[in-house]
Order: sequence, then structure tokens, then C-alpha cells
Amino acid sequence: MNTELPSPDTSPLLELIDITKSYPSVDGVAAPEVLRGISLTVDAGESLAIIGPSGSGKSTLLNIIGALIEPTSGKVHFEGQDLYAKDETELAAFRNQCIGFVFQSHHLLPQCSALENVLIPTLVSPDAALKISAPERARELLASVGLGDRLSHRPGQMSGGECQRVAVVRALINHPKVILADEPTGSLDEESAEQLGNMLADLNREHGVTLMTVTHSLTLAAQMQRGYMLRRGELELWSNNE
Repeated sequence: MNTELPSPDTSPLLELIDITKSYPSVDGVAAPEVLRGISLTVDAGESLAIIGPSGSGKSTLLNIIGALIEPTSGKVHFEGQDLYAKDETELAAFRNQCIGFVFQSHHLLPQCSALENVLIPTLVSPDAALKISAPERARELLASVGLGDRLSHRPGQMSGGECQRVAVVRALINHPKVILADEPTGSLDEESAEQLGNMLADLNREHGVTLMTVTHSLTLAAQMQRGYMLRRGELELWSNNE
């Protein structure tokens, strides 16, 4: 009888293989490649930052990972599956069920309360059990980020930092496997940016959700487990000591 225990799954959650991205030429002038042969692996539960100058392709890379933009060449594997072999219906389900997005602007609906904004992603979820449990989960998550007394407040009644915290909770509501944060502190003052950065790091540890952020903030980048610099379309390891 075979008494050996099965080997744990050590495959990465996410794998980028030789990703390139270029855009169509304008007036006959070929546009330069935004991304040049980027390869990267990310394990479940990791936190990772990508820094770089404006226009370096940071947001483009994040959007490729989140199935918002298709690469020109290369592959994105998520849990071992070729992401861009899926059709658009499958990609939409992937974005809704596996990815939580946080952008520089919170994109909250002004006519909805904080609680209602958080629940919006659940409206198109096929998971009936999740829809039933979502309101209580939303209240608990909002309370955990210090917004338990803001459930009925609309965005116009909250500060920028509070709105961005609502946006982070909205990204978490469907139990995503990855949070993709694109300049999440970019529109905030220094104190609010620091608070949000601490909150993201805490949520990564407490919920075990993989966190990838692109940022100009070296302070936020230093809170992640790994950092990369995107320069001239190529990814290089970055250290806070640089």
C-alpha cells in the first residue's frame, strides 16, 4: 500500500511568460514596444510592487494581468491555465470572480451609499451563496477598515481616503484571489496615503489575498514583500536600499 502523502502544490498562482505589448503605428511611425519580454511568477498570498516612471508601462502590465488588455505576444497563466485562451465570457467571469481592482480614482457611484457601492460586484456573481452572505461580509470588512459608522454615507459625504478604503473593500467582496491596485494612493494626501498603504499590507496578511500594486510611492512599495522597477519596457528587481 502506498503510504506516501501527496506533494503539496507548489506551482505559482500567476505566471507571465515573455510578455510583449506594442500599439498600432500612428501616421506611419511605428510605436515603441511598451513591454519587452517580461516574465514573472507570483505565488498565492504574496505582495508585490512595481515602480517606474510615468509612461513606463506599469498600468499596461497590470491591465494585462487583469484581463483588461491582451498582450501582443507571450502568455499569462493563472492557476496553470492560459488566460488568453479563454473567450470573452470566460474572461469576464475571471475578472469578476478572481480579480479585485483598485484604481487611483475610487470610481464609487455617487448616488449609492458605501455599503451599496461595496455590494455592486456581487450583483453579477453567479454564486447564490455569496450574494446571501455578501451584505454581512461587507459590513464586517467596512468595520475592519474603520468605516463601520459610514455604511449609509455617500461618496460626497466622505473624505478621499475614506472613499478609497470603500473601493478596497469593494475589491475584496467577491473573495478574489488577487488584488490589482493601480496607483491606489496617488490621489491622497501623505497621511491618508500612509494609512491606505498600511491597510493594504494588513489585508494581504490577514486575508491571504495576493496583492500586486503599481505605484510611484516608494513608501508603499517598501511595504510589499517584493519590488520591481519597470524601465524601458523591462522588469528589474528593486530594493528599497536603492
